[in-house]
This record gives sequence, structure tokens and C-alpha cells, in this order.
Amino acid sequence: MSDVAHLTPRRADFNPKPLGVSAILIITGAWYLAQTVNARQAALYLVGVLLGIVFYHAAFGFTSAWRVFIADGRGAGLRAEMVMLAVAVALFFPVLAAGSLFGVPVKGRVVPVGIPVAIGAFMFGVGMQLADGCAIGTLYTVGGGGTRKIVTLAAFIAGAFLETAHMAFWAALPGLKAFSLIKGLGVWLALAANWLVFAAIAALTIYIERRRHGQLVEPHGSTARNASTWLRGPWPLMAGAVALAVLNFVVLALSGQPLVLTSAFALWGGKMAAALGVDVGSWSSWASKDQAAALAAPVSHDVNTVIDVGIVLGGMLATALAGRYSPVWRLPARLLVAAVVGGMLLGYGAKLAYGCTIAAYFSGIVSGSLHAWLWLVAAFLGNVLGTRLRPLFGLEV
Repeated sequence: MSDVAHLTPRRADFNPKPLGVSAILIITGAWYLAQTVNARQAALYLVGVLLGIVFYHAAFGFTSAWRVFIADGRGAGLRAEMVMLAVAVALFFPVLAAGSLFGVPVKGRVVPVGIPVAIGAFMFGVGMQLADGCAIGTLYTVGGGGTRKIVTLAAFIAGAFLETAHMAFWAALPGLKAFSLIKGLGVWLALAANWLVFAAIAALTIYIERRRHGQLVEPHGSTARNASTWLRGPWPLMAGAVALAVLNFVVLALSGQPLVLTSAFALWGGKMAAALGVDVGSWSSWASKDQAAALAAPVSHDVNTVIDVGIVLGGMLATALAGRYSPVWRLPARLLVAAVVGGMLLGYGAKLAYGCTIAAYFSGIVSGSLHAWLWLVAAFLGNVLGTRLRPLFGLEV
């Protein structure tokens, strides 16, 4: 399931140096944010850390789950995603319908449905398989010592920033207005409709898996648990699914919106370009009040940035606890090319389609946004093509 190989031989009970470094950075980062921004920003940073830990220890990877189903008909990963979504919509839909949580205004991620979403999601799907990971997989794997993912992340940032230069062109293409299933159907009918679709997708994976293999594969982490396992992993896949649904809801409670990752990548690219003398502030994509303010403010004030950094450090902490922190610095050229091409497709596609597997798929569906379902279909088709292209870059299927 994971974008970090959990089958890597264990070299030690734990890796003390990266464990110490990650712990120090997590503690000092939370203290710094609490002092310079506010306690809520520090809490969001720690939620990012927990996300990195959960994704690594539960081996919860969108990219590998989709590829395994496409190539081999195994659907445990997709079924875990349906559980995650089923729990999340039960938490999100009533709160989003009410418009507030604990007195804090909240809103879902509901965006227009159009050609850019379909094209961007398809590009992102291809990029997932060439880069061997999505946004969150790239982040926690960078923290876990995945050196190739450093290249992927750099290309991801470049691709997201590049799209901002073309935003006016894409915005002019035909599309439909944003549509909320919660508002359009009502909260309870929207819940029932979503649960029905999730159940149908899970049932389809069971049918295909049994028809192809005769039985269902036993998910990883299904053996007996003990305290050491919960600390070092691996965790049961379904436990990870529920934890991710709850953590996304915590992000909603703290920030007023569901989890978003890749908008920070475009912001980082914009800040780097501005530092090099590019007048990005004059671009239409950066002209809005919110975008201009984000470009001018320190990155520590950006919610998505602090969550992203937290995910990196959470991945580092989890990998060190598992004793599997072992960076490999010499990489074949084809893998590096795949990382660059895949990363560019990920960044451009995510910015074009209003997000990645997290912002567009996960947070889009739990927000009741119609665009998320178009994203899912287009991205899955992109994954089909990407899976077939993997051998050209020396990647296993």
C-alpha cells in the first residue's frame, strides 16, 4: 500500500539520529509557531506530523492501491479508501450543512466542474504512477529518507508554479458552476447517496478480486497487535483509514476547511520565483487579495505549508521508529527522469484540477463537491495509462 516500501529489511530496532532530529524539529517547530503565529497553527503542524505517521505506519498509499487494483485486481487498498470516505462524510456533511463547528465557521472545498478538472486529474493520475506517489506520499517519503522523492518534490513545486502562469487560459475553457451535493440533495440524502456509491465500489473490488484470484487477499497488519507494533508499525489498514478520516475532521475544526496540500507547492514556487526577481505579483493568478497576501506573508502563516512540513517530519519520525531510515543516494537515470516527469505532471495537474488525492479526491468528496467524482474517474484513467508506462522508466508494476 505505501509509497515507502515496508518490506525493506529492518537494520535496527530504531534509527536514533533521525529519530532525535525529527523529535527536536517537531517540538521546536510547534513552540515556534505557537509563539510567532498562534496555538492553532502549532496544532495544525502537529496534525501534519500525525498524518505522516499514520500514512507510513498504516502503509496507506493511494498510488500503490490503485496500481495493484489496475494491474492485479487486488482491492484491499481501494476498500480501505471507501471506509475512510464513509467515516469522513458522516463527520463532515452534518457540520458543513450547519456551517460552523464549536462556534468556528467552516466551509467545504466545493469548486467548479469543467474541462480543466478532467485534464488536470488525468495528468495527475499519470504522474502518480511515474513519480511512484502522490502529494502526501511524496511528502512523508521525503521525510522517511526517500531521496528520489526529493527530486519529485522539486518537480512537483515547479509544475504547480508553472500552471499559475497559464491559469487565465484554463479558466476560459467551458465548465459548470460549483455544485454541492449537501446543498443540492440535503445532508441525509447526500449521505445515503455517497454511502451507496462507496459500498458499490467496494463490492465491485470484491467481485473482481474473487473472480481473478478465487479469494480476497488478507490485508497487511491483520496479525496480533502489541504495544511495540503500535509504536513502530505496521498498523492495520482499516485503522489507518479511520484515523485519516478523523484527522481530516480535526483540520476542519482547527482551520475551518478540510485538508489541502498542494496549494502550498504553488506558493513555494511563487515565493522562490519572486526572490529571483520574477514579478509574479502581476500575474492574474496571484492578483486576488488572498493570493497576494499569501505571497507577501511568511510561509509559517500558511496553514497548508505547516501541515506539509509536519507530514515530512512525521514520516521521518515513523521511519526512524521502524528502523528503516536508510537513504539511497545513487539512483538510476531512468528513475530520476521518471521522478522529474512524474513530478511535473503531478504539480501541473493538481493545480489545474483544484487539488490532488487529498484536496480534490478526499477533501472534495467529504465536502460534497461534484467535481471530486469527475476528478476520481479522470485520475483513475490516468493511473491506467501511468501503470502501463512504468516499465519504460524501469519501474515495477
